[in-house]
Amino acid sequence: MEIQRDIYLRELIDRKHNGLIKVVTGVRRCGKSYLLFNLFHEHLIRQGVPMSHILEYALDDRRNKELRNPDFLYEHILSLITDDDMYYVILDEVQYLGEFADVLNSFLHVPNIDVYVTGSNSKFLSSDVVTEFRGRGDEVHIYPLSFSEFYAAVGGDKYEAWNDYYTYGGLPLIVTRSTPKQKADYLVNLFKETYIKDIIERNRIRNDDDFEELIDILASSVGSLTNPQKLSDTFKSVKKSSVSAATIKQYLRYLEEAFLVENARRYDLKGKRYINTPSKYYFVDVGLRNARLNFRQQEENHIMENIIYNELRIRGFNVDVGIVEINEKTENGKYTRKALEVDFIANQGNKRYYVQSAFEINSADKKEKERRSLVNIDDSFKKIIVIKENIKPKRDDNGIVTMGIIEFLLNPDSLDI
Repeated sequence: MEIQRDIYLRELIDRKHNGLIKVVTGVRRCGKSYLLFNLFHEHLIRQGVPMSHILEYALDDRRNKELRNPDFLYEHILSLITDDDMYYVILDEVQYLGEFADVLNSFLHVPNIDVYVTGSNSKFLSSDVVTEFRGRGDEVHIYPLSFSEFYAAVGGDKYEAWNDYYTYGGLPLIVTRSTPKQKADYLVNLFKETYIKDIIERNRIRNDDDFEELIDILASSVGSLTNPQKLSDTFKSVKKSSVSAATIKQYLRYLEEAFLVENARRYDLKGKRYINTPSKYYFVDVGLRNARLNFRQQEENHIMENIIYNELRIRGFNVDVGIVEINEKTENGKYTRKALEVDFIANQGNKRYYVQSAFEINSADKKEKERRSLVNIDDSFKKIIVIKENIKPKRDDNGIVTMGIIEFLLNPDSLDI
């Protein structure tokens, strides 16, 4: 089964021959190697590039152990450059390569080498794109399958596919597992044996019980406002364990560096400023989130919110949580300040969208509650409410569009309806 990743393939194609190191990052098992070694490789072949000019090495493969030596790899690749035509150097899991930034920068001095690398940890790659690569790195960040990519692969009834997706997520190998047990076992074992062990070993975490407990807390309260101090207080009051806010802040950074979670900061729309704390954490794949909780907490409304956040990120938006302050009249006739929340502010260049995840609107009061923050935003950017129900997109008198989650996810132009 070939899964198309057209968004990311186009990003790579657009960056060909730009004189920079193309760095493909993302959580482990999200499809980085497949993107380069299969889809991009096939593109090069279709463009007439001979196999001898595609130099591909998986550095996490034991058979390539010698190539982890920076000088050996450098000389080996230079020895294969035998003419003036373009050569494509593709290195998978480049963090296994010693002095990798120096080696990759050196390749840029060879005019007919175009370099592509992957890595699974931002501590080794994303931060170095700016620093060690000295402005010569160009990052392409890849996510697990969007629902659109997932549905294109599995087909069938859209709502059965949705049930599968919000339960087991979009890691590509999920579509090759045929039973619920196989899917669940894959995710549970992957989280425990790959992600957790990798983070603990790489960062030399000594108290791994507290670290894993933090992951459970984040998974249980996905999309809730929190901060290191609040999480520290939770450990003391509920878990009867003392973990400092500073330690929790470190643990959160480790999870972000491994691309397992992302942090959505709060933004005051009227004050036009970021609010430092608290913020929200979303899992990059809801299947991993569910597996961490052994599929016990299947609150579709919270999972849907996480999926909407991921979809906006996949579409290339920077995503914040919005706050709109209003003056509200109380029963005694006085006014008080009240903060209303906008689930997501999606920004991309000069484009902005406000997106509310409502799950269901089954009463006039619920409708008013979901619309309230949006109608109090005094600008002309698009405002959207996404619900679970399958409805045709409709626009109200305030210009607010309500649409179903399937339409939102499967229509690439859903934000502009």
